[in-house]
Amino acid sequence: MNSSSVSRRSALRTLAIAVALVGSATPAWDTTAFAAEPQTYTLTINHLDRAGRSTGEYETTVTGISGPGADESVKPHDASGTTTVRLPKGRYLLDSLLTGGKGADGKDWIVQPRLDLDHDTTVTVDARTTAPVDVTPPDRAAGFLSGGMFVEVTHGGTTRFINQVIAAANLRVAHLGPAAEPGSVKQWYDSHWTTEATGYSLGYTFTGTRALTGLTRHPSPKDLATVQIRGAARPGTEGAATIDLAPSAGPTIGVTQKLTTPGTATYLVTPERGTWDVTYWAPAEPGTAANRYSADGIAVRAGATTTHTFDNAVFGPHLTGRPGVVRDGDSVTVDVPLLADGDGHVPSSPPYGAASTTLHRNGVLVGTQSGAPGRAEFTVPPGRAAYRVTSTVKRGGAPGTATRVTASWTFTSDTTAGPAPVPVSAVRFSPALSPTGTAAADTALRVPVTVQGAAADGRTRSLAVSVSVNGGSSWTRVPVENGAVTIRNPRAGTGVSLRAELTDTAGNTLTQTIVDAYRTQ
Repeated sequence: MNSSSVSRRSALRTLAIAVALVGSATPAWDTTAFAAEPQTYTLTINHLDRAGRSTGEYETTVTGISGPGADESVKPHDASGTTTVRLPKGRYLLDSLLTGGKGADGKDWIVQPRLDLDHDTTVTVDARTTAPVDVTPPDRAAGFLSGGMFVEVTHGGTTRFINQVIAAANLRVAHLGPAAEPGSVKQWYDSHWTTEATGYSLGYTFTGTRALTGLTRHPSPKDLATVQIRGAARPGTEGAATIDLAPSAGPTIGVTQKLTTPGTATYLVTPERGTWDVTYWAPAEPGTAANRYSADGIAVRAGATTTHTFDNAVFGPHLTGRPGVVRDGDSVTVDVPLLADGDGHVPSSPPYGAASTTLHRNGVLVGTQSGAPGRAEFTVPPGRAAYRVTSTVKRGGAPGTATRVTASWTFTSDTTAGPAPVPVSAVRFSPALSPTGTAAADTALRVPVTVQGAAADGRTRSLAVSVSVNGGSSWTRVPVENGAVTIRNPRAGTGVSLRAELTDTAGNTLTQTIVDAYRTQ
């Protein structure tokens, strides 16, 4: 599939004729004001198959890059295999997909990144010049799923892009014509393979003066990085999740698969392709909004394993990459995800029963808004004042589903000249839990505690953590030691609730409660 998409511009011819009377009634014609249409040249393209014979089985595109034809894109074709087209002088990108032969023989994609049309020109697209794209995973039993090759050509500040998406591992490619300028040709190749237990995502990038003529890569297991994607399933949330994995940079084609939860999908990927992005759609009841999580820019290293667990406890507030509360003039906007999952992935549409956010100013209620968890906007009187924001979300379910999450912040704020972050914080609890959001009963569990937001990076004056095993009716303080607390888990089937009370070095406070943070089994 060729995705080059360029609009067509027609040249206009104008002729200005002036009539003057010079001493008599005889008219004089002034031909000096004449704007000619751009000079054009004939481009002839011959197409030869792998036997060297002319073939009409091709799709050729000529795309303008610079000059009067910069906005031209044409697809000349003639069944004889030889086609001609007249185009304005300039730089063009030519690519041709030869499709003759049996399906198993594959296709030949020939790319000429630099076609300078400044005279009548003949180009021969010859399938015999191509070489195979031979990229395979170390497991020879793996089946090919999909792949794509992408070429980007830049000249004079203009960039053009072409690609081929392939359904079988039998593409052959070749460069055609002179070399382009250094670094002006970028090329990517991605392919995805699978076995019953493992997926392979093999991607490579190239930058230079020429398009690829063939590509051979046979990575061994030690050359690849492992990405594990775990889908959790707390009570009542089992089902089929959907995973999408793709490289972060450049054009690409990703791989999508279903995952029965709780379960783990394992991919071996090429570190040469850079970082990787994962999108996870949690199982959803029919008629409900799909809840999506994203993990972008995952760094990988050959021989190392990176694991991301989605939709698992402990759910709670999360402030990485966002201010949480912003004041703009006399408008206060709250945007704190209250139900980020245990790995800190922020959900797009978390299931919940009810949610509200309340704002007090100097102890006086400004207002309460219901709707999306942790989101609200208020207009406040001008001037400096003490504020308290309280956000709560409630949802049903068994212990371990965070049946109620509440965060309450206090801070002092004044009218601002523009958007300015308000100093609020969050506390993350990160115990090692099973894929069902559980921990072993009657054992000691270490729970790492991390501060985010205004009180992070040494700006915490005090932090106290408490635990409840009766749904928050009573609380027991547990010491924070070396960035964690140790909880003696109760009997099986009990929900364990967590509370954090924090003051930062500027005197701003947080009280955060997660009822039924996880459960025992």
